Parts: sequence; structure tokens; C-alpha cells
Amino acid sequence: MSPTSLLAFGLPGGSEWIIILLVILVLFGGTKIPQLMRGVGKGMGELQKGLEEGKRAFQDASNEVRTDRADEPVTEVARADTPPETTSSEPRSPVSGTVSRDQPS
Repeated sequence: MSPTSLLAFGLPGGSEWIIILLVILVLFGGTKIPQLMRGVGKGMGELQKGLEEGKRAFQDASNEVRTDRADEPVTEVARADTPPETTSSEPRSPVSGTVSRDQPS
């Protein structure tokens, strides 16, 4: 069943909410509802604390990586318009492990 067909029924209106609340009241009773809501509130508070702690840990880790990298000196800067220098005087084949026609096999 697609989500659009579920939304075709629409959200509950005023009278539907009253019926839903009456069913919850009958199922849980008047004394259990405050305990249930208290538990839901504590759970939401714990979730928010966990999310904040996760964000803080992520930011601390990313800041630590940035400061570690900032202390390293730049030893070499490669330019995009010049090819890298080769140390051998022989021409390199385009793919490693292949032999060009100029080289004996």
C-alpha cells in the first residue's frame, strides 16, 4: 500500500481524537495514564540528551582533526598543470605491467 493511499483517508478529526482518547482511557485506566505520560516524557528527555551528546562528540572529533592537521607543515605542493617528475630516464608505460613497443620484451 502506497503512502499516498494511506493519506487519502486523512488525519483524524476532532471527533476521532475524542474516540481515540476514550479508548486509551478505557485500556489504561485513569491512574496509569499519568505514569505512562511521565515515562514518555522521560524517554524524550533522554533521547534529546543523547542527541546533544552525539552532536557534541562529533563536533569535538572534527575540531580535533582540524587542529591536528593545522599543526602539520606543508612540505610539498603539487601543481595541476605540470606532470610529476620521473626519476628514471626510460619512458614509462601508460599502464603498469604492460610493455610498450619501444621496450624489448
